[in-house]
Amino acid sequence: MGTPDFAVPPLKILVESGYDIAAVITAPDKPKGRGQKMAVSAVKDYALEAGLHIMQPTNLKDETFIEELRKLNANLQIVVAFRMLPEVVWRMPEIGTFNLHGSLLPQYRGAAPIHWAVINGEKETGLTTFFLKHEIDTGNIIMQEKEEILRKDTTGTLYQRLMQMGAGLVLKTVKAIENEDYTLIEQDTNQELKHAPKLFKENTEIDWNKPAEEVYNFVRGLNPFPSAWTILNDKKFKLHFVEVVDESSTAEPGSIDTDNKTYIHVQCGKGKVALKELQQEGKKRMFVEDFLRGNQL
Repeated sequence: MGTPDFAVPPLKILVESGYDIAAVITAPDKPKGRGQKMAVSAVKDYALEAGLHIMQPTNLKDETFIEELRKLNANLQIVVAFRMLPEVVWRMPEIGTFNLHGSLLPQYRGAAPIHWAVINGEKETGLTTFFLKHEIDTGNIIMQEKEEILRKDTTGTLYQRLMQMGAGLVLKTVKAIENEDYTLIEQDTNQELKHAPKLFKENTEIDWNKPAEEVYNFVRGLNPFPSAWTILNDKKFKLHFVEVVDESSTAEPGSIDTDNKTYIHVQCGKGKVALKELQQEGKKRMFVEDFLRGNQL
């Protein structure tokens, strides 16, 4: 069960390792782009190529879907970047249902674990496989693997590495389950937990009162999607890349220093960042020097 490109390598490695995939369950096709042509999910695209049985329920509690799922008689379900499952679905297989999650649980439970680990300036994250239970992302851990977060990582670069790692971890998990060679670990919640809520317009606006380092992490954590944004000269801009240029300056947060030719520096709560790549609403993405050729701040 999965939808985006993150779920493709785990499916592919299981197919290539000779496992019997009873079905692939993915999101329904939906209109995309200017022409609103029907687009298929990355998982469906691969499943078609591999000749797998595909199911695309709009409602996971629909009786027809549940009956069809039951008839598959699958003994294990694997979830990678899919929707929240009703209990009737995740309890169905005799072995159970396990999920691949993009963090070292119990840290960063929620919809956007990779984004929030980068936003919070973490030095390390990883992947977890765990059996599903009632509360989201709380089930017993089967396996974990760690991955370093580099200072220049964006969510995009980290996502690519974790996506490839995920394939290996899913295969290891399936083999361990098959051989009954694993020990379940209960999630340790006797620690301060950091969460990974869904990203919206409201929680992706840059707060210039934060220190420059935090603004830097916020921007790279929202790159390439959905992008951090701010208002400059009464216009909305997405900021794709910034650099810390001064960690100690103090002035009015949000104030701008520019030569209107080569640089734009914005004052943070402490220190400044240089805007490197930006995108005015309705316009294309540009390097700051190209932007300043046709625009003045």
